[in-house]
Amino acid sequence: MNNTSLAPVTVIGLGLMGRALAGAFLKAGHPTTVWNRTSSKADRLVAAGARSAPTVGDALAAGPLTILCLTDYDAVYELLGPDEIDLTGTTLINLTSGSSGQAREAAEWAAGRGAHYLDGAIMAIPSGIGTAEAVILHSGPQQAFEAHEPTLAALGTVTHLGADHGLASLYDVAGLAMMWSVLNAWLQGTALLRTAGVDAATYAPFARQIAAGVADWLPGYAEQIDKGAFPAEVSALETDARAMEHLIEESEAVGVNAELPRLIKAMAERAIAAGHGGEQYPVLIEEFGKPHTG
Repeated sequence: MNNTSLAPVTVIGLGLMGRALAGAFLKAGHPTTVWNRTSSKADRLVAAGARSAPTVGDALAAGPLTILCLTDYDAVYELLGPDEIDLTGTTLINLTSGSSGQAREAAEWAAGRGAHYLDGAIMAIPSGIGTAEAVILHSGPQQAFEAHEPTLAALGTVTHLGADHGLASLYDVAGLAMMWSVLNAWLQGTALLRTAGVDAATYAPFARQIAAGVADWLPGYAEQIDKGAFPAEVSALETDARAMEHLIEESEAVGVNAELPRLIKAMAERAIAAGHGGEQYPVLIEEFGKPHTG
């Protein structure tokens, strides 16, 4: 049952994630209003105690806080753009996936309509929403975040990154880069070991140990990057490049795709040619920070 002493919240957009968000608010006891273009997607939420608003305007008027979880930013403008939609004084938290540029543009648009605006990113799958493992990132005015933080806490571990509306989107894609890079490295190693009859399940614990060890290096490497100084305390980049060549040769010898290690080695070679061979691996930040010119 809803606890009317808790702040009301509206959720617009009831895909898998939107339904998970609304469900978490309901479970925490918040009076929850929902709207979706296909109204039948609200049926289970209504059965659990949510109110299905007949129109977008009615959904927005149900309370001071509205969560948007739509297909894209164009859908946001399409739904909330008409003149009859009053956004004055409303706090919009846009959890729709997009770029940092789109987030900043949406913030300007919302301000022009009289709304308070936070952009966000969901670092979780729908089944994790409502647990501490679900990380929800927010960027925009801190005051707007703090005003609704107790309500947002129903979704998981909520974090405010800063006033720049684009930060949540940037953290989102940075996290994806990390995730895919770790998985791709594991797949490269798995492919190599399979040629010798070692299955993925056998390799996984060893790979996990390596990944955790590398993660422990990050604070020290971050300090080097922020200082712009890369003393070779562990290994010089030119030494790493020789090991990269070994990985390429081994991959090709056993018939495994070597595109990924070749890409990494090409970046290392450019850094070495620029005079950074005696420095430590994080000096490659200079290569990652450059636009692709190929």
